Amino acid sequence: MWLLKFCKEGNRWYVDLPEWTGRKSALLMVAGAHTLLELMADGKDEVNIYVDEENFEGAEHLTLIKKCWWNGADYRIETYENYYLYLKVWLCDVTKYVLGRFPKDIYFAKIEIGL
Repeated sequence: MWLLKFCKEGNRWYVDLPEWTGRKSALLMVAGAHTLLELMADGKDEVNIYVDEENFEGAEHLTLIKKCWWNGADYRIETYENYYLYLKVWLCDVTKYVLGRFPKDIYFAKIEIGL
């Protein structure tokens, strides 16, 4: 299981990976990922989530639709917090950096830190 932090700068969401040595623009969440983060953030500028390839209690679910030939992969989330969503989410190659690959299923849950 991985703990990931996402931060909003202006109106853009970035995954916070201090060890990342590539371009910051590669950490930008776009094409559905930013929409999902807005839902998860509930008006805040930071979202912390646990991510795993195995299902766990309270997890939401992303399903791989297809790997893109140039980079990244398309995923689908059908529900979020028991509400119908059916959102396509594109995840870039940074996913491979974090998870090692584009798994068939990604499970995640928002957590509150520092309460």
